[in-house]
Amino acid sequence: MLYERASSSGSLEGIDISTGKIREWRSIITLIVFVLTNINVLFSFHIPLYAPRILWTGWLKTLSALRIISPPQNDVFSRRAGPGALVRFNFPMNFVTSPLIADLFLLAITAIGREEVYGGTIGANSIVPYDIMLFFLSLAYIAISVDASGLIRWLAFKVLQKGGKVGHRLYFYLYVFFFALTAFIGNDPIILSGTAFLSYMTRVSSNIKHPRAWIYTQFACANIASAILVSSNPTNLVLAGAFGIKFIKYTANMVVPVVVTGIVLFPFLLYIIFHDESLIPSSIKMEDLPDEIKNKPPVNPNIPFAKGEPEDEDVDPASDNEQKQLSLEEILNPFLDKKGAIFGAGLMAVTLVAVLVINAVAQGTHEWPVFYVTLPAAFVLFIFDLGLGWTNRKETRRIAQEGRQRAETVHAERAKRRRSIVREEPSMLQNGESFNTSSSIDEKTQAPTAATSTQTSNERLQITTDKEQGVNEEGRLKNSTQKKRTTLESLIKERHQWARETFPTTMTVFNHLPLALLPFAFCMFVLVQALVTKGWVPVFAHGWDTWVNKTGTVGAVGGMGFLSVILCNFAGTNIGTTILLSRVIQSWQVIHMRNGTDISNRTFWGTVYSMAIGVNYGAFSLAFSASLAGMLWRDILGRKHIRVGGLEFARVNLPIIAITMVVGLTVLVGQIYIIRDTSPYYVRQDA
Repeated sequence: MLYERASSSGSLEGIDISTGKIREWRSIITLIVFVLTNINVLFSFHIPLYAPRILWTGWLKTLSALRIISPPQNDVFSRRAGPGALVRFNFPMNFVTSPLIADLFLLAITAIGREEVYGGTIGANSIVPYDIMLFFLSLAYIAISVDASGLIRWLAFKVLQKGGKVGHRLYFYLYVFFFALTAFIGNDPIILSGTAFLSYMTRVSSNIKHPRAWIYTQFACANIASAILVSSNPTNLVLAGAFGIKFIKYTANMVVPVVVTGIVLFPFLLYIIFHDESLIPSSIKMEDLPDEIKNKPPVNPNIPFAKGEPEDEDVDPASDNEQKQLSLEEILNPFLDKKGAIFGAGLMAVTLVAVLVINAVAQGTHEWPVFYVTLPAAFVLFIFDLGLGWTNRKETRRIAQEGRQRAETVHAERAKRRRSIVREEPSMLQNGESFNTSSSIDEKTQAPTAATSTQTSNERLQITTDKEQGVNEEGRLKNSTQKKRTTLESLIKERHQWARETFPTTMTVFNHLPLALLPFAFCMFVLVQALVTKGWVPVFAHGWDTWVNKTGTVGAVGGMGFLSVILCNFAGTNIGTTILLSRVIQSWQVIHMRNGTDISNRTFWGTVYSMAIGVNYGAFSLAFSASLAGMLWRDILGRKHIRVGGLEFARVNLPIIAITMVVGLTVLVGQIYIIRDTSPYYVRQDA
C-alpha cells in the first residue's frame, strides 16, 4: 500500500510550475539554506562547542558509577582544551550533519512541512527514495561481501601475473580489469579493494616514483564504467525512476558512449597525461617474496590482528621492511575464500539478471519495487556469511588470538623504542635521521638534503609526540595488568570483538557499507522537494527551456552534460545533482504540456542521457565531494599514507574529465541522431 501511494504520484500532472512563490520569505530562505548546505558539503568543518569542565567530569563520574563506562583516567579530564574551566567538543559539519540540520531548520521555521518530507522519503513524481536506498544498500551488501571474500584482490593478482613486469602492458590489463569489473558490480567495491591493491603495488615497485598514474586511472575507470548498469550507481537509480526507463533500455542507450569513452581515454592517459617513465615505467622492478612466505597459506585479512600488527596505529618508521613485506603479501599471496567468492559472485549474477528481467517485463517502472529482488538476495548472503563464519569460528578465533599476542609484543617493542628515542640527544637527529611517520609517498623522489630549520622544528615536534606516545603506551600497559571492572562499555567492546573474530566477513561488510548515504540522500531528497514546492525548480526549468529553444538538440546535450558535471561539485555530490536536475527536467516537461507544445523525442532523450553521463563522469572532476566514492577514495589513500591534495585532484582530473565528456557526448549526439527522430516525446514513451 505504501508503495502504491508513492507510485501513484508518478504522474507529472501534479507538478506545480508556478513561480510566484519565490518572492515569499520562506522561499528565499529555502534557497539560501540549500546553497549553504551544498557549500558545507564541499567544505566540511567543525564547530567548537564548550561545556563547563565540572559538568563534564561529573557526567563521566556518574556514568562510571552506573557502570556504563570504565572509570575515566586523568588524561580524559585534561585532554580536551587543556586544564581550563571549559571542555571543548568539535561538532562535525559535513555531508551527513549539514543536510539534516538544514531540514530541521526549515521545519522549525515552517518553510517545509509534511508534503516535502513525504515527497523526500516516500516519494513523489516517479522518484521513490526509500525504494532506491533499499535497492542500493542491499546490492551493496552483496558486492562488498564478494569483495570481502578476496575475489577482487585475487583477480587483480592474476592480472598482475598476466601483465608481468612490462609496465605499459600491466597498465593496460589493470585498466581493462577495473573497467569490466566495475560495470558488473559497481564502483564502491572496486574503490575499496582496487585502491588498496594499487597502493601496495606501487609501494613495492622501486622504479614507480609516485602512484599518481595508477590511482587516478583506477578512479576514473570506476566512475566511467559505473554508468553502464542502473545498479552500479545510485544516481542511475534516481534517473531511471524519474523518467520511467527500463533498466535494460538504459544500458542499451549508455553502453556505446561509455565503452567508446573508455577506448579513447586509455591512449590519452598513457601517452599524454601520464607519459612519464617515473609514473608508468617500461619495465617495472618489483620486489618478490621469499619462497617460504609465498608458499604458506594466506591469512584472511578480515580477521582482527591477522597480520600480527597493532590496529589503528601509525606505521613505525623503523619497521619499513616489515611493512613492505606485508604489502607484498597482500598482492603476491592474496587470501581467497573460495566458498564465499563462488556463492557471492553467483548470487550477484542471478540477482542482477532477475532485476533486469522483472524490470523489463513489468508494465510500469513502479509495478514491483526493485528491492523486492535485492533485499531477499542480500538476506540470503547474510545468512550464508554467518553460517560460514560459525563453521570456521575455531580457526578464526585461533588466528585472532595468536595475532593479538604478536601485536602486543610489537606494541611493547615500539613503546620501548620510543622511550629510548626520547632519552637520546635531539642533536643526533640533525645528522639526517627522521622519525616522521606521516611522510607521503612523494618522498621516494626526494634526494637526501641537509637539515634545515624547518626540518629541525618538525623533528622536535615529532620527539614531543613520541614522548607523549611513550608515556601513554606505558600507562596503557600498566593499566592492562590491572583487573578491569565490568561495564556496559566493556561488554559492548567484548561482544563486538567476539563478533569480529567469529564472523569476520559479515563484520567487515557492515563496516564498509555506505550507511552514511542514508541520512545524506534522504535529506537531499527533502531539500530538493522543498525547492520544487517553493517555486525554484520551475524557475530553473524555464531557464533550461530558454537554453534549449536557442541551441537545439546539440545544445541540450552539451549544456546538460556541462551543467551536471559542474553541479556535482557544488550541489551536494552527484546524488544531489541527479535529484535536482531530474526535478528540473520533469518541470520542463510540464511547462511544455501546459503550453501545448512538444519536446522532440531526440531532444528529450539526449538531455536525459547526457545527464546520466555527466553525473557519473562528474565524480572525477574538481572536488572529492563531487561523489561519495571520491571521499571514500581519498580516505583509503590516506590510510595507506598517500596524500592527495584538493588542488592536485582538480589539476590531474581536469584534462581527464574534459576528454571523457567530449568523447562521451559526441558519441551520444551521433547515437541519438541515428536512433531517435524528431517526433514529439510523450510521457511514459519507451526510452
